[in-house]
Amino acid sequence: MAPSQAEFPASREADMPRRQILIVDDDLSLLDALQRALSDDPRLEVTACSTFDDARRRLREQRFDVMIADVRLGAFNGLQLVVLARDMNHATQVIVFSGYDDPVLRAEAEHLGAVYLVKPVLAGTLLNLIHAKEHT
Repeated sequence: MAPSQAEFPASREADMPRRQILIVDDDLSLLDALQRALSDDPRLEVTACSTFDDARRRLREQRFDVMIADVRLGAFNGLQLVVLARDMNHATQVIVFSGYDDPVLRAEAEHLGAVYLVKPVLAGTLLNLIHAKEHT
């Protein structure tokens, strides 16, 4: 469960810039659920895309601190977005997820510097990964 805004002191929140998060998934219900859960954290500014093309356009237009993407995006592979995200901003933290624990995809994702998760993906897990990276 995502933390409520009451759990984050307003003074600390005002001192920190909001991290820019891009979520990409063609499963609209999961995309909506993740967007709502992560948006509850006032330290995050969340953008959601349901298509590979929309995500590619957003990555070219805006700098993101974190990209979270499904590996399977219709006819496209979410790992292609990992490459693009890293080309646009090498410091972008990348998290990918899949319904399958495919060792080949896992190895490729990890080679690209992405964290590979298997569905179901919990918002709390994503928040922990996002905020752990802030302190490294």
